[in-house]
Amino acid sequence: MTPEQDSPGEDQEPPEQELKSSTQFIYSILSRARRAVLGAPRDIQDPGVFHRISLIAFLAWVGLGADGLSSSAYGPDEAFRALGEHTYLAVALALATAFTVFIISYAYSRIIEHFPSGGGGYVVASKLLGPKYGVVSGSALLVDYVLTISVSVASGVDQVFSVLPPSWHQHKFVVVATIILMLMVMNLRGVKESIKLLLPIFITFIITHGIVIVGGFATHAADAARVAQDVSAGYSSGLVTIGTAGMLALFFRAYSMGAGTYTGIEAVSNGLQIMREPRVETAKRTMVYMAVSLAVTAGGILLLYLFFKAAPETGKTMNAVLIDRFAGGWRFGSFNVGSTFVVITLASEAALLFVAAQTGFIDGPRIMSNMATDSWLPHRFRSFSDRLTMQNGVLLISGAAILTLAVTDGNTSTLVLMYSINVFLTFSLSQMGMVRYWIRHRRKYPDWTRHIIIHIIGLVLCVAILAVNMVEKFSEGGWITIGITTLLILTCLLIQRHYRRVRGHLRRLDTILSDLPDVPGATPQPIQPGAPTAVLLVDQFGGLGIHSFLSIHRLFPNHFKNFIFISVNVVDAGNLKGSEDFAKSEESTREALQQYVDLAKRFGFAADYRMATGIEVLDEGEELCRQIAKEYPRSLFFLGKLVFEKERWYHRVLHSETALQMQRRLQFDGLNSMVLPIRVYAGMAPA
Repeated sequence: MTPEQDSPGEDQEPPEQELKSSTQFIYSILSRARRAVLGAPRDIQDPGVFHRISLIAFLAWVGLGADGLSSSAYGPDEAFRALGEHTYLAVALALATAFTVFIISYAYSRIIEHFPSGGGGYVVASKLLGPKYGVVSGSALLVDYVLTISVSVASGVDQVFSVLPPSWHQHKFVVVATIILMLMVMNLRGVKESIKLLLPIFITFIITHGIVIVGGFATHAADAARVAQDVSAGYSSGLVTIGTAGMLALFFRAYSMGAGTYTGIEAVSNGLQIMREPRVETAKRTMVYMAVSLAVTAGGILLLYLFFKAAPETGKTMNAVLIDRFAGGWRFGSFNVGSTFVVITLASEAALLFVAAQTGFIDGPRIMSNMATDSWLPHRFRSFSDRLTMQNGVLLISGAAILTLAVTDGNTSTLVLMYSINVFLTFSLSQMGMVRYWIRHRRKYPDWTRHIIIHIIGLVLCVAILAVNMVEKFSEGGWITIGITTLLILTCLLIQRHYRRVRGHLRRLDTILSDLPDVPGATPQPIQPGAPTAVLLVDQFGGLGIHSFLSIHRLFPNHFKNFIFISVNVVDAGNLKGSEDFAKSEESTREALQQYVDLAKRFGFAADYRMATGIEVLDEGEELCRQIAKEYPRSLFFLGKLVFEKERWYHRVLHSETALQMQRRLQFDGLNSMVLPIRVYAGMAPA
């Protein structure tokens, strides 16, 4: 073979170049497909981005308040069924339901005033009762947000299947799982887009149910006297047959079984981060919208069950029975207008329940972020992904919701019970924290008694509902919620213990390395772009970065003439408040990088730094490295990674694999890189 034959022709690419081109082509196709599904990344340095992703009160009512309003599809249903033949108690039940909605809503409005940065029950319990109470509340909330998705979607599918043939019911689980996956993709695209898409559904629900409630009372206005007599006769009969104690026991059981009605109230206080400024006022207005709409809808439906003498029917929800009795007979000539209205109303109810599942996708990852910041959950959940929403959290919660539905066979009653136990555990801890706050600060606020009374009433209501639910339904599914929540709490405690031990080791490393002496005779040199250059990816100034810098110096003595320190200022859940926060965060990162530059110059090296601000460390870091490689062609990139003496599977879960992922990207780009180990010993003592 001649040399000409052995080498590629002028128009041919070398085999390795062809392979790289093919790989890049495939990567490009996958990137385009991903963008088509998830949408284009946002420019976080655009001053208008916060305005566009934040929500006014009305849109927040749709995205967060819908969780509370949609509970009128299953809360009153469960409560009315628990009454059995004693339906005359529905009047007292409707009043108690409306009263409870307003009490809890008002109590959470006061909590919003005290915690304007959001966080809901987790932050309230952590700040006012202590971290251990906080992890209980946070764990309960995480389980609840999974159940929010499960309950909402399962109940929505129940509404749809109420008007479908019984033979179709075997396909329920497939439909539920498909809807959850669709909602997951929508949330991966971003919060506001999904809410705007579902806005027409919300409006349809309000209109159709307004017609049912107003029309239902209007058509039975003449029967009000008869209904009042029936209720009075029912009370008299109940006193004779089951007595006062029996009636009270039955009422409180039905009242607690309808606890699902109140489950979405806390969502607003958890989601303050996505509210339009002024956030507190927007959140309080959203809370008013939700409280009024929920009280009127849930209380009205309970009374209409009584007025229309609705009774449970196989394969139908109580709302389906009620709406059919209200409008099923409407006709316009030969056209059955009533059946069409029934289908539209139930469809809007089902769709609103799907909207309500948004709460789990919106607030679930935020709670995970707050808990990860406090080291109760893996630190990888602290930061947003490149869609300003935590993709890992969304994916994890979606999978857990589908698993929950599979375990419970999609039984709405069981799911509502599981749901309400943890909701009222969180409610109770929040109200307890506020009661404790006002007692401890009573000397500071002369009018403290006026503030504390609402929280005392809320605490009594929440504890009573929680106790009855746990006692009445422990063997019917309540134990599952208690068991899962307890397991999650124990897991959180173990995770924080691990991080505490690692922090202790790193603090010792900081103590040893943070005060290095100057090198005698070392004189900083000017940057030489053509000289060997070490590029070190760092975070905050401390033992980890210093250890990596010294390791490079030890491994390659007198080889590198330049040191370039780079860092990506990553936007996380706690920083998404406004453009001014980016400026502060960037300044902090810039100061840390300057400290590394000063350290290198003390050793006599030429040094500089580069930084980028973004929402995805890998993408921003890779682009930064490409730019540096063009400026310094003889660069070698270094990344630090914690290495444990006895590697366990959970180390890979609890500690970021960013260094290895970045190394793979850089190698694919043809850039030489090296991961420097930072050893952590198994026998180290806790901090």
